[in-house]
Amino acid sequence: MNPSSVVATRRRRRPAQIIAGGIRAFGILVVVLAFIAPLIWMLLASLKTNLEIIDPSKTFSFTPTLKNFDTVFGAQAFGPIILNSIVVGVGATLFALIIGVPAAYGIARYKTKNATAYLLMARIIPGVSLLIPWYFLFSQVQLVGSYTVLILTHIFVTMPLVVAIMSSFFEGIPEELEEAAQIDGSSKLGAFVRVVLPLSVPGIATATILSFIFSWNNFLFALVLSNQYTRTLPVAIVNFTSYAAVDWGGLMAAAVVITVPVMIIALLAQRYVVSGLTAGATKG
Repeated sequence: MNPSSVVATRRRRRPAQIIAGGIRAFGILVVVLAFIAPLIWMLLASLKTNLEIIDPSKTFSFTPTLKNFDTVFGAQAFGPIILNSIVVGVGATLFALIIGVPAAYGIARYKTKNATAYLLMARIIPGVSLLIPWYFLFSQVQLVGSYTVLILTHIFVTMPLVVAIMSSFFEGIPEELEEAAQIDGSSKLGAFVRVVLPLSVPGIATATILSFIFSWNNFLFALVLSNQYTRTLPVAIVNFTSYAAVDWGGLMAAAVVITVPVMIIALLAQRYVVSGLTAGATKG
């Protein structure tokens, strides 16, 4: 091919590539703004008075105030409530990992067909349909209002997620590695603990983070099964609404308190989440 024609072809392609890159960048910008605009508005509203929140002229021009956060941590006493959410989220996630990781390993290694699908079907069941039997059963053993009942019910949310993520991840780990460990004298359990689990850290990190977030945000179970001493953040936020009015400033400040910890965890652990999800989706 004539070198001059190659150069001409490249020159013709260059404007098209620039246009395509510009369109792609614009699309990414639109998507990012669509996601972060509500968060920015929430953060700004948490620093305004109720009158400023409903005044369009005060969208960006206002004097910031921390009064709403004083209400959240003062009058509404969100400190112990945050601790409740941490206890329930960590407990539900820990038990889901203890039960779900070995279950996922068994499903992956023994080729149990459709087991993961059946577990995920549990997520389709409306949670409200379970609350009446749960409340009756747990009230009989006097567990309603305790951390125990909240952790047990949140496992219903977290464990299917753990099994779904980890079973696909285990399928991507070659069985030959375990067989080599057993040839060297390790038992089946030893090969699982010493070989498989260390290789599964990205998947376990992904399952841990997503499970904690799902538990942290769960509202329905805690609304019915908690009491004033064990209520979690999604339940406590209802206190800012009443029949006659809504404390928008306090509501936005409480939403910031609920959202920021999860966002920080997601940002710090996004590397593990992405690697864990892609590994489980592409291996095997």
